[in-house]
Amino acid sequence: MENTADLSKENEKIAKKYLGNEYEEKISERPVYILNDISTDEKQELASEIAGPLMEMSTIANEETEKQIKEKMTVGLNDYQKSIIENQELIDILKNMPQEQREQMLAQFTEKVTSLPDSIKEQGAVSSVKEIYNKLGVDTDKLQNDYIFMTGLEMLGIALVSMISAVVIMLFSSRVAAKLGKTLRDKVFKKVIGYSNKELNQFSTASLITRSTNDIQQIQQLITLLFRVVVYAPIVGIGGFIKVLTNSDNQMAWIVGVAILAILFIVGTLFAIVMPKFRRLQDLIDKLNQVSREILTGMPVIRAFNKEKKEEARFNVANKDLMKANIFVNRAMSMMMPLLMLVMNCIMILIVWVGGHNVDHGNMQVGDMMAFIQYTMQIVMAFLMISMISIMMPRAAVSARRINEVIDTQSSIKDKKETKKLDSTKKGLVEFKNVSFRYPDADTEILSDINFTAKPGETTALIGSTGSGKSTVVNLIPRFYDVTGGELLVDGVNVKDLKLKDLRDVIGFVPQKGILFSGTIESNIKYSNENMSDEQMEEAARIAQATEFIEGKEKRYKEPIAQGGGNVSGGQKQRLSIARAIAKDPEIFVFDDSFSALDFKTDSKLREALAEKTKDKTVIIVAQRISTIMNAEKIVVLEEGKIVGIGTHEELMKNNETYRQIALSQLSEEELGEKGGN
Repeated sequence: MENTADLSKENEKIAKKYLGNEYEEKISERPVYILNDISTDEKQELASEIAGPLMEMSTIANEETEKQIKEKMTVGLNDYQKSIIENQELIDILKNMPQEQREQMLAQFTEKVTSLPDSIKEQGAVSSVKEIYNKLGVDTDKLQNDYIFMTGLEMLGIALVSMISAVVIMLFSSRVAAKLGKTLRDKVFKKVIGYSNKELNQFSTASLITRSTNDIQQIQQLITLLFRVVVYAPIVGIGGFIKVLTNSDNQMAWIVGVAILAILFIVGTLFAIVMPKFRRLQDLIDKLNQVSREILTGMPVIRAFNKEKKEEARFNVANKDLMKANIFVNRAMSMMMPLLMLVMNCIMILIVWVGGHNVDHGNMQVGDMMAFIQYTMQIVMAFLMISMISIMMPRAAVSARRINEVIDTQSSIKDKKETKKLDSTKKGLVEFKNVSFRYPDADTEILSDINFTAKPGETTALIGSTGSGKSTVVNLIPRFYDVTGGELLVDGVNVKDLKLKDLRDVIGFVPQKGILFSGTIESNIKYSNENMSDEQMEEAARIAQATEFIEGKEKRYKEPIAQGGGNVSGGQKQRLSIARAIAKDPEIFVFDDSFSALDFKTDSKLREALAEKTKDKTVIIVAQRISTIMNAEKIVVLEEGKIVGIGTHEELMKNNETYRQIALSQLSEEELGEKGGN
């Protein structure tokens, strides 16, 4: 444009930016060209077209070159002609030359420039453009400083955004990981709570504890790190890829592919080696937990038999196996970072070697090579960060499978889609009809052809030798196991047709081993209903003959109970378990050998008080002591999983040899006669 009238507002801004406020005066002195708004491809095409001519101009404008050309031109001329040529600009001289002579003189420059690599042409063109800007009066130093300042501000802004993003990502990843851990623990626990004894035996308590803690923790740690890397690494890696591919000198892009393939090969090989070991690692943690649990719970027996050294050795074996597995895994995974760093350094050497040859041949500038190194390292670092995740991923994958095993395993005992209600006309009635049972995966039946009825207002007792199936029979009533043959009816309805909650709501079950929970005496007795009145709680304790030792405690019912009831005796634990069932006030009481830890006097008082409380209830008692069940309305005698006799004490003493032998092994005939009379 030769005058300001031809300038658009946009071009006027550009002219003012480069030429200053005096741009109108500068434009009037000589023509000024402003580049139109064209695409990137068009700019690159234009740059390659004018790079050669601009390089020629830069060469011609060089003082040394100008001097040499003028010396050749003044050969044979007089002093006046020489002075005219020497005082003129070379460009002006060339303009005034005849075209043929001018082209002949410039041909040698054109030939030399054409033979140069594009990168050298571009450098020369840049110098030429800078010289043109200086002649126009453009402050190139200011332009450069402004560019550096603005670019620096952009970099600081990106760094600030990156920092804020990193903090936000850390907060979110920690929160997501913690929430996931909570959700998984909740799911696993709820699933385990719904398991029948079959599933509990399948996994083992130690394994379930490991899966609920250590395995979930592995996944939680992975998620915490995964979010940070998943957000950051792809941005860095993709950004590097884009810069490599869009760079005009991308003939070394194949090196990036070599780096990625090498990283993937190393990571894949290590995965194949350590993946099987991670499964064994978690199994060994299960084993260590199991051994530790057995030793800690069996400490009194271990001390009594002086087996501390043996148990220490057993623990050391489990501990050493876990240590060896950990060492192998850690050694294998610790090789990853040195190998990846070796790849990164080798790639850098390869870039310098290949790039050096390209620079030497003029196909690449040193700056382009240094930029390529930065982009490649950016891509490699992104993959290194992802590979850091891969160290944790195999173990987390194993843990995830173990957790899924628990979540996906369905309980063998669960409610049907359509359930029935309890029959109120048969309240408290328990009927065994041709019941048989075998444990899962067992070859033989534990119980077969069990037929008897327990009625409200009566006490039904089960007795037999050890292993005869007494506890198994009563475990079928609340559906801890399902019968494998026949029918078991409660309140006139098959237990399989009832909701588990409805069934267990009408049963007060006291297991063979008294189980208490950490808390207080009050919380244990009120376990079935926290809102139970204190009067109901105290009555239950009185019937269970627990009042005497409770009143002796400093805090009475607020007295703390240690984990598992470790701070009370076996008899006290049993009485509190009985009080808990009595406080529930169910239709059916089931006592699975729950009086074994009581002395005869306490046993007698408890049964007497219980008889008054349960006169309208169904009471089923499993007992080893004849004195506990002699007064029961119905006694069922079991032997090898079959009923060999049903009747009262007197009837069985006369007609059942098995019962008679059990009775005489405990009491004399005189005592049996007296007690039976009572």
